[in-house]
Amino acid sequence: MSETFQFQLPLLAGGQAQKHVTVNEALARLDAVAQLRVISDQVTAPPAAPQDGAAYIVPPGAGGAWAGAAGQIALFANGGWVIVTPKAGWSAWCEATGRRVGFDGQGWIPDAGVISASGAAFLFRIDEVSHDLAPGTSSTVSAAIPGGSVVFGVSGRVTEAITGTVSSWSLGVSGSGNRYGSGLGTGLGSYANGLTGTPITYYGAEDLVLSADSGSFSGGQMLLAVHSLSLVPPR
Repeated sequence: MSETFQFQLPLLAGGQAQKHVTVNEALARLDAVAQLRVISDQVTAPPAAPQDGAAYIVPPGAGGAWAGAAGQIALFANGGWVIVTPKAGWSAWCEATGRRVGFDGQGWIPDAGVISASGAAFLFRIDEVSHDLAPGTSSTVSAAIPGGSVVFGVSGRVTEAITGTVSSWSLGVSGSGNRYGSGLGTGLGSYANGLTGTPITYYGAEDLVLSADSGSFSGGQMLLAVHSLSLVPPR
């Protein structure tokens, strides 16, 4: 046995010279994969000057030192690229997308909470959007709610004070203007934390609507987050 089973850490051989090389490589791999965080899962060419310890999930079509390593983890350690083969059940945080991805034994699935052996999965998602309020009695965030999802709630934070003649506002969708809150504040830092009374399935993308309870908006900015679940069928 020349390496460990789980993280493929290289093991020292009896009487081996230059032991520090093997030990340092093992430490570099352990540092990368024990709490796996990758820079990107979309970069197809190895960066020219990576930082030691940088890790990437190799996408299909990658070339150079990553050629033929699609789905594997490319780790820059001790001046060169080391390819690490993930095992089913591994997960990683992707810095480029701000999302967690899970490996099901064949591929990486973004936002996966539970994955079956055949690739079926629950996707737990938070879709964020920064929205500048349009002047008027309401302001619409187009297609903020993803289609094919069960929404547990919508939250938000005022990131730029809401102005106009409005003193409070409601958050909802067309036909249910206060589904995710009413009487909401306009000052900087005010927030919405609207749980869906009964989780609702949206089969197509849906707009969010911010409505003045009285008066009208003239400006302001919101950071909104849609908390939802969607399904991935088996392969």
